[in-house]
Amino acid sequence: MRIGLASDHGGYSLKNELKEFIEKELNHDVKDFGTYGLESVDYPEYAKLAAEAVKNKECDYAILVCGTGIGISIAANKVKGIRAANCHDCFSAEATRLHNDANVLTLGERVVGQGLAKKIVSTFLNTEFEGGRHTNRIKQISEIENKS
Repeated sequence: MRIGLASDHGGYSLKNELKEFIEKELNHDVKDFGTYGLESVDYPEYAKLAAEAVKNKECDYAILVCGTGIGISIAANKVKGIRAANCHDCFSAEATRLHNDANVLTLGERVVGQGLAKKIVSTFLNTEFEGGRHTNRIKQISEIENKS
């Protein structure tokens, strides 16, 4: 798989830890969309880059990190076809893949430690969409998106 990664300055350190983890331990390719330092930046531009890569099928999934994971999730969800979920536990990461077919995971560096973040990422990337009754719900979400 090819995984897009992006962060603002508040998620920069965790993004770098996850990049190494995804490449070396999960054996996936990573496309890093930035930021590349600790200088203050605006998260929407980085969320947009990674989310558009998922939308355009340049990446299978994206993982986005800011201080809380909230702002970057809101920004990513503005890209048509993106279902970004802000998860701070493995149960939510599994459920959002099983039931919501989420294609973007967001995390908060100030909320989740590195060890837990790695478990959440692993859970998210290794869980398949369940389909079935959930497929209709995803279609309904897309209909809302297309009418807005």
